[in-house]
Amino acid sequence: MVNDDVAAIRAQLRALADPGIAADAARFFKTVPGEYGASDRFLGIRVPVLRRIAREHRAATATTAFRLLHSRLHEERLLALLLLTALFERTDDQGRTRIYQRYLVLTARYVNSWDLVDTSAPTIVGGYLATRSRRPLYTLARSSNLWERRVAIMATLPLIRQGSFDDTLAVAEQLLDDEQDLIHTATGWMLREVGNRDRAVAEAFLRKHHARMPRTMLRYAIERFPPARRRAYLDGRVR
Repeated sequence: MVNDDVAAIRAQLRALADPGIAADAARFFKTVPGEYGASDRFLGIRVPVLRRIAREHRAATATTAFRLLHSRLHEERLLALLLLTALFERTDDQGRTRIYQRYLVLTARYVNSWDLVDTSAPTIVGGYLATRSRRPLYTLARSSNLWERRVAIMATLPLIRQGSFDDTLAVAEQLLDDEQDLIHTATGWMLREVGNRDRAVAEAFLRKHHARMPRTMLRYAIERFPPARRRAYLDGRVR
């Protein structure tokens, strides 16, 4: 039955493939050798269409979704994660534990693009750890794998939305010296989200670390500050 479901979904996706969109996606997701998306392959299906297909297959099991995740095709992996996040939100605690654990085993190999991480990590990792120890976030932040580090910071989004900022700030501090721009953008984004809810908390962190922060991270973090305050941070005039 699972094999039939996976085959049917794959056939549906291939029928929607668009070579022109695929070529644009390959450029956008940096698939040249040596870049972060090297060797990724695309069918050429836009995200709103994938979201519609995910709704059509809402009854798909976690087994089916994880089978789809084991794919070289970007859209199959994204669809798998859309299915898993929806399933995670409606299943029981035991089901959530299984999804969370399996997800982390597969992250480095299959959740291997910024859009895949951002679609899934806040719900599956952040949602799971919201009522548990946050120690896995710090382990992920120390990983040599780019995507696991991005999972660590992106998973703090639901905590921020609950008004809990400590883990975001602590993970961000771990990532200050990260060399990857995809970590700088994600970390700056989460710091911006903290500032949207409590600017005093965000500014306390920024006053301490802005001189050390990568420029991209800083720009994202202060994006919604008043213009004069942004300029002061960028010019290094904040004490």
